[in-house]
Amino acid sequence: MTAFTRHGYDGVGLREIAAAAGVTAILINRYFGSKEALFTEVVDISFAQPTMVPAEPDDLAVRTARALVERTAPEADHLGPFELLLKSAANPRAAEIMREGIRKHVGARFTDALPGAHAEERAELGLALLAGTWLMRRIIGTPALREADPEQLTARVTRVLSTITDPPSEESEAARA
Repeated sequence: MTAFTRHGYDGVGLREIAAAAGVTAILINRYFGSKEALFTEVVDISFAQPTMVPAEPDDLAVRTARALVERTAPEADHLGPFELLLKSAANPRAAEIMREGIRKHVGARFTDALPGAHAEERAELGLALLAGTWLMRRIIGTPALREADPEQLTARVTRVLSTITDPPSEESEAARA
């Protein structure tokens, strides 16, 4: 995972991955068949872990917001799944593999936790908010987000996420139809 996270799908070859793991490229091919298959396995394992969206739906907005703020703090450990997304998304096949990993794991977890209509669309909006905040706060390091008071930032993100996680009202659904 480290090689893909550090260099992206296109930035690393099987020989480099094998050398870092202390094995040969032949061994990786034997067990995985290809770099693509190894990447698929890395994505599957990485996205299966609940890093932002909790496994339990209770207090989804506040728990997700709290996890986002904690995991994107300047002193926090790097988030492998997000870095994997950032560094590999330019490759169409890698993007397709990651899209499936998101759908299968974090997207499904988020969708399943959302009551009401349009849960899948709302879940993807929530994931976009998480990814965008992570990018701006952790990678780009915009001062307002990087230096924000964690409690206040958590409260603000919770309010925004609540519009996604709370079930749509009948009135808003009627306007949508």
